[in-house]
Amino acid sequence: MSVPVPKTDQADGRTLPPDGVLLGIDYGAVRIGVAMCDPERRIASPLQTYVRRQPLSDAGHFAHLASEVRAVGIVVGLPLHADGRESRSSQEARHFAAWLAAVTGLPVVFWDERFTTGAAENVLIQARLTHQQRRLRRDRVAAQMILQSFLDAGCPPHGYQPPAPSVDDLKQTRTSQEAD
Repeated sequence: MSVPVPKTDQADGRTLPPDGVLLGIDYGAVRIGVAMCDPERRIASPLQTYVRRQPLSDAGHFAHLASEVRAVGIVVGLPLHADGRESRSSQEARHFAAWLAAVTGLPVVFWDERFTTGAAENVLIQARLTHQQRRLRRDRVAAQMILQSFLDAGCPPHGYQPPAPSVDDLKQTRTSQEAD
């Protein structure tokens, strides 16, 4: 079953409620980092790194997890190029977010995740963790950084609102899409 790619910064058109536990997601094709915040939305904490299996198993896992932590919404990191343009990874994250909204029944919004994986890696290196220890924690720490950034921004109920593209941006996007 194919899920349409949402064109907004909400995976399902709904906004987040003003309070309650949120899950933060660092989407990956193989591993998905998950973080959560307290109901007052002050502090994000790394929760888990989920290794993807099959769609039915994945659906059961995320539905159970959202229920277990009593999440009221989900913030999915949107991978963007340094200049703010979307990439193929952005579209994959958008597909995943739409699927996640359907599986959990929760509102899902996007948040700019530029540089979070690198920042998470740097934090883990400073903690003097081995390569293996960093690999096991990197995605969940990136999810924590995504969610904490969202919380620090005041939890915008519609998520990330990209700046309106300029004419030059539109030309560049068309050129890069033609090259793909």
